[in-house]
Amino acid sequence: MKKIKFLAICAIALFSAVSAHAQFATGADIVSSYVWRGIPQEGSNGGTPNIQPYVSFTTGKLTLGSWASGSFSGNVKEVDLYATYAISSTFALTLTDYNYNFASQPNYFNYGTGTGHVFEGTLAYTGAAFSASVNTMFAGADKLANGDNALSTYVELGYQVNPVAKFFLGGSLANSATYGTTGFGITNLGLKVSKSIAITDKFSLPVYGILGANPYSKNAFFVAGITL
Repeated sequence: MKKIKFLAICAIALFSAVSAHAQFATGADIVSSYVWRGIPQEGSNGGTPNIQPYVSFTTGKLTLGSWASGSFSGNVKEVDLYATYAISSTFALTLTDYNYNFASQPNYFNYGTGTGHVFEGTLAYTGAAFSASVNTMFAGADKLANGDNALSTYVELGYQVNPVAKFFLGGSLANSATYGTTGFGITNLGLKVSKSIAITDKFSLPVYGILGANPYSKNAFFVAGITL
């Protein structure tokens, strides 16, 4: 009994210590269409508006969270999980569990053969103006035609021109059905501009516009978003 009480006290103390430094966050974006890394997720023209909520929990250098997207048409559904560890003030490692294959694999909890999940590792650098990330899908439903893991790798560079405008350039490094490439190809090139629209003296609505192109597929897109 003494051991149980001791363990309970330790568990409560640990939870209290973590809670004192932990932060929860939630929010959502509403976007005119869902374009990911230059790839429209609902038809070649980008599709219908999507609502994209998130929740996260941060303690110390570790953040655990979930991000999702659902289209107004009901044709796009995605629920992702992620864990990010801040190595320093500029470098971070992220492990992401994507699932956007509900149409073909409706069982979200199938992590075995035929899973609809895709697992990706990311190393990201974020400086005062320059940013860069390397993203590799290392397991799951990201496959080549012969059934081997495609190891689809996407690299993106960003440059913050000023507080409201950012240029970005990204592409697939090799053959990937996920990005629609048979080799190296630039799939995501454009400019994102953000601003806040004053609604009242105490409330402003953050909005943004993304003008982009996928040079590899010879496609262009414009996405407007509202952050709630």
